[in-house]
Amino acid sequence: MNLLPNSTLSKSYLHKEIYEKIKQDIISGKLREQTRLASIRKHAEFLAVSTTPVEMAYRQLIAEGFIESRPRSGFFVVKLSDMYRNLDMTQVVQGPDSSLPTLQAQKPEYIYDFHMSKIDFTYFPVQEWKRLLNQVFNPESVDILFYGDPQGEPGLRKEITNYLYQFRGVNCKTDNIVIGAEQHLLIHILGQILKDHSDCLAVENPAYPLVYNTFQTTGYQIYPMPMDAGGLDPTALKASHARIVSISPSHQFPVGTVMPVSRRLELLEWAKEVDGFIIEDDYGGEFRYQDKPVPSLQGLLPNDNVIYLGGFSQVLAPDICIHYMVLPDKLVPLYHQYRRKVMMEGSSSRIHQNTLELFMKNGSFERHIRRMRNVYRKKNRELLTAIQQHFNNKAIVIGASAGLHVILQIHSHWSEEDLTAIARKEGIRVSPATGFYLDETPGQKQFIVGFGGIKLNCINEGIGLLHHIWTPMLQ
Repeated sequence: MNLLPNSTLSKSYLHKEIYEKIKQDIISGKLREQTRLASIRKHAEFLAVSTTPVEMAYRQLIAEGFIESRPRSGFFVVKLSDMYRNLDMTQVVQGPDSSLPTLQAQKPEYIYDFHMSKIDFTYFPVQEWKRLLNQVFNPESVDILFYGDPQGEPGLRKEITNYLYQFRGVNCKTDNIVIGAEQHLLIHILGQILKDHSDCLAVENPAYPLVYNTFQTTGYQIYPMPMDAGGLDPTALKASHARIVSISPSHQFPVGTVMPVSRRLELLEWAKEVDGFIIEDDYGGEFRYQDKPVPSLQGLLPNDNVIYLGGFSQVLAPDICIHYMVLPDKLVPLYHQYRRKVMMEGSSSRIHQNTLELFMKNGSFERHIRRMRNVYRKKNRELLTAIQQHFNNKAIVIGASAGLHVILQIHSHWSEEDLTAIARKEGIRVSPATGFYLDETPGQKQFIVGFGGIKLNCINEGIGLLHHIWTPMLQ
């Protein structure tokens, strides 16, 4: 048995360290079932400690079912469930005040990670953000730790208003903007304040499930709408009798369709005729590589029927936890009525909000977006070149003009799940697109290949290996 060496023991945590070490050895299999442990006295003598911490450790192990005490025989390791066998004990996290190991669930490692949502943090302006953070959070401003405006900090809402008008063509006032830590929370609020207006939601098919699943849990009926080359089909929408529709016109998820102006105007006319609402999720609107960014649907015409959703997860960092929605004037009073009813406080950190306000006000945010647009443009071109080079006519790329992923469509009798698993075994992460369809799925196999988080020099290697391992399954 591998006992703890004397040099590693901390006086404050003797029994915890002994307990953790023995538990680690049991879970990892070093101490097998029915193995007899050293007696308390012998264990204490070996570690040059008193018997008290060893006895306390043994008691804890008995209480948790790792060992058992047999009269006149000693202490023995008991059989564990398979759940413990699946835990990875090789990684140890050291805290600042303790050397105690922490269990971590085993996670797959990918050499070529084409995750659809990851972004490149290499160029995040850490020093600038820290400088502004220190400016916001100082001993004289400790009141910032209390709740702020539940609608979002006024200064940040003003900066978002200016940014949206200048870069996305959104027309709104600061009073129209509601800030939240999670998009899910904002959509949930939206579902609550629209309940009296309609009990059903029309959505693109395929679509990102966050919007429609949140509405569904709020009690809405979901109507999947077919797509064509221009996006959601207006004819099907009119036939559905829905009065609320969710779309992503700037870069449809996951297909990547950019909705033409004629289709956008048709949907705006529909909303006016039925007194309905369009939820515009501006996914990937900032990152367009072949032409200039497409202006938002919300700003096309003077209209009071479009709800605009946006956030800073893709353009800055997810952990900042700042999302927002732009409400039409007619919905603002309903939002405040609901907010007061549930006594809702602000969900997004005031510290991050104020830091982001300064970051936007001094021009750093605009510079960061320009920089990242160039970074992602290079990765986008590298990915398209690699797919053409390796797959040639064995694959079709869909939705390559914007966003942080493309759809790779191939012909194969193998299922998307099997092909994904084969890629995973070789250290490649791609995601099947099937899960984003609400009913019928396309006959061909489609995979979401993200390029935001992977290093530029790994893209060609990863696509080359993916083609190599998939070649026997391609038609």
